Order: sequence, then C-alpha cells, then structure tokens
Amino acid sequence: MYKDANELVAAVRKAVETTVVTDVHTHLFPPSHGDMLLWGADEILTYHYLVAELFTVAPRDLTYEKFWAMPKSAQADLVWEHLFLNRGALSEAARGAITTFNRLGLDVAGRDLTGIRKWFAEQNIEEYLPKVFTMANIDYAVMTNDVFSAAQTELWRQGLAVPECLKTALRIDPLFADGWEKAAGVMVEAGYAVKAEPDEKTCDEVRRYLLDWSARIKPVYFAASIGPEFAYGDDSAFTRLIDRAVMPAAAEAGVPLALMIGVRRDVNPGLRDAGVGVGVSDVMALARMLQKHTDAKLLVTMLSRVNQHELTVLARNFGNLHIFGCWWYCNNPSIISEMTRQRLEMLGTAFTCQHSDARVLDQLIYKWNHARKLVADVLVDKYGDLFEAGWRPTEEEINRDVRAIFGGSFEEFLNR
Repeated sequence: MYKDANELVAAVRKAVETTVVTDVHTHLFPPSHGDMLLWGADEILTYHYLVAELFTVAPRDLTYEKFWAMPKSAQADLVWEHLFLNRGALSEAARGAITTFNRLGLDVAGRDLTGIRKWFAEQNIEEYLPKVFTMANIDYAVMTNDVFSAAQTELWRQGLAVPECLKTALRIDPLFADGWEKAAGVMVEAGYAVKAEPDEKTCDEVRRYLLDWSARIKPVYFAASIGPEFAYGDDSAFTRLIDRAVMPAAAEAGVPLALMIGVRRDVNPGLRDAGVGVGVSDVMALARMLQKHTDAKLLVTMLSRVNQHELTVLARNFGNLHIFGCWWYCNNPSIISEMTRQRLEMLGTAFTCQHSDARVLDQLIYKWNHARKLVADVLVDKYGDLFEAGWRPTEEEINRDVRAIFGGSFEEFLNR
C-alpha cells in the first residue's frame, strides 16, 4: 500500500512500462505468408500515413501515377527527403518512424538511411518477429484475415505455420456495402448457393461459409470496417445479413463481432490506402443492434472523435459492448489522452485503451512505446486523484488495473 504520493507515481509508471499488452487489432501476417508481412525501413517510410503527408508538401510535378510507378525504395527516399530532411518530423507517423529506428539502436541522429537499410537487410524475419514482440512487450496480436481474399484463403488452405504470438480475426468487410457482389462471387465459386440478393436461403449459406472458415482459422472474433452511413434496423441487406447470417454464425462460433465504424473510403482514390476520410456515425444504430441481439458480444471502435463520448455512454448501458482502442485518425497523442481519460472516468477499467492497427511489423515498437507514455500520464493523474481522496492503492491493485486496460478486460469479455 503506497502512503507516499511520489512512490505512487513511480509505481504507476513502472506498472505501465512493464505490463504485458495484448494488441487486439493489427494488419500483420505470419512470416509463412511471405510478402504479406510488411517490415523493414522502406515499408516503415511508405506507411500510408506518411504517403498522405508527403503529398501535402511534394513538388507539383510528383503525380500519384509517378509515385506509384516507382520502386518502393524510391518512394521511401522521397518520404525521407521531404518529411525528415527538409522539415521537422513532427507528425505522429514521422515521429513513430524515428522512435522505431532509435529503439532498434539505429543511427537516426546521423540521418543515415543507408545504414538503417543495411541493418534491416541483415535481419532474418523468423528471428526478428519475436524480437519485435519482446521489445514491445506484447503477449499476442490479433491479425486481420480476409476470408474473401483469394490470396489469403489459398495460404490458409495450405496450413502454413503461424507463431503463437499471432491470432486470427475473420474479416468480413466484403459482405457489406459495395463489396457484396465480390463476396457473393467468392462464395458461389466455393460451392455455396448464394444469390445476387441476400434472401433467407442466401443468408443461411453466408452463415455456413463463415462457420466453415471459422472452423479452419479459429478466429478470436469476426470483424468488419464500415462507413459512417452505417444503419441498422431497417429492411436493408446489411440488416438482413447481420441478423440472419453474421450474428448467428458468431454466436455458434462462440466469438464476438468487432465493428470499426466511420471510415470514408476513396475520398482521394489517387492516394490508394492513404486517401481515406472520416465521418460522424449514428451511434443509435449500434444501440439498436445491442437491443436486438442481447446475447451477442460486440467489440467496437469508432473513427470520428465526435462519436467517442456517445459511444462511451453506450458502453455504460450495455455490458455486451466492449470498446477498444484509438483507431486510425484517433491514434494521435492529444486524442489518445482525451479518450483514455473519458473512458476511465465513465467505465473504470472495463475497456481496452489501445490497439496498434499496425500494418508494418516494426510499428509495434513505436505505437506501444508512445501509447504507454500517454496512458501512464493519464493514470498518474487518476491515481493521484484517488490518493488525494484518501484511497491508498497497493502494487497488486495497480498492476491489475493496468493489465485490465492493456488487454485483461478484453480477455475477460471474450470469456464471459
């Protein structure tokens, strides 16, 4: 039991620094999946956040077409030149690259990109992946596994090795919105009796497809990223698929449905993955889903800062809703601090404070390094408030609470 305020602060910071985290959402792949697992200097520098930032300052004669036609190394050179050498690397994505290189012991102060590349070229991915997980102090990360992608499903059918530190999530985005035609085609080709419109029989076949793939890859959850136009409770194809296919399949598989809500695709198609926007979503659509599917479990994160307060209030009302992370455009220090404080103030530790959303393996290093520092600052304040009110936390209690928001509450939610 800490009776000295300074000792309490040190204990909180130590707990945050040393607690193992569970990364509940990434876009990583196992080494056995070859080039799908992105890693190394050039992948770090051509992360789509940095590509978008590059085009805010790039010369006018650098067109999207020219950029995408370049080798990856040439793209990375442009990012390095314009975002790191010609101006301060002050954005969170740019600072993240610097943090990653620095934590790996590479020469960032000397601007030695050649030396940095040489170091990565000497690494063996089978040995490097566990090194990254150890540096980030992660027990496991959940991948994104699209069962409507021919390239991915072919690899899963081969039964390739997957390290224990990577777990699957069954991604179902193509079932909704503009992806239905593609999803239906994939299922038909695989022998499922799916029609152009998701009638009752088609929904049964979709459910069967999801369960078959669930049995194969053993997902932690089903997942979909959907736009701010998200609506539920009408007679739309989305509602029918949720009610008659997705929710029943998730229930039978014994897993939650994770929804990532609020992304506007193709705002600027020339930027490819970088050309994505954000929109305010209708949180009451989510409330209607929770009211209808009282026995289901939903994991939810929303992209718009505007939606965060209403989403947190909703989580107070529904024990079958678990909110997680500061997703995408919310993954910035000012917003992470704000969202974490808000959630602690209304939910206690019944949420997951962060996920990396990492698309490049090495990003695990900086994303968790930065997140830990931000969360520590918030928890120091919150435990300080408790201390001032007369509460005296113990080391065991602090460690328990920190682990809860870094993955413990997520695992409790899965097992409920």
